[in-house]
Amino acid sequence: MSEFIFAANQSEVPENGMKLVEVDEQLVLILNVNNEFFCINDVCTHDGGTLCDGKLNGHSIACPRHGATFDVRTGAATKMPATQPTGVHDVKIEGDQILVRLKED
Repeated sequence: MSEFIFAANQSEVPENGMKLVEVDEQLVLILNVNNEFFCINDVCTHDGGTLCDGKLNGHSIACPRHGATFDVRTGAATKMPATQPTGVHDVKIEGDQILVRLKED
């Protein structure tokens, strides 16, 4: 498993919003749900589209293309047409910094 890497400052991710960032050459989403931070792959497993333009509703993010949804805590696909989870990564907060440790897919 890799080390924790700086991804963004908390102030850059609006409450109940998200920010697309690159961590160790991989695009991921940092999500802020009621000031709790999560990190998922920016990939809908249905067709490989991006999730960064999707709608975040609580702990669920919807793919903007076909409406598949994913739980940002676990990556689990929660609505068709996606059936496979998207990747999730470890998040650690140090001061204002959001650090991410990428997990192997």
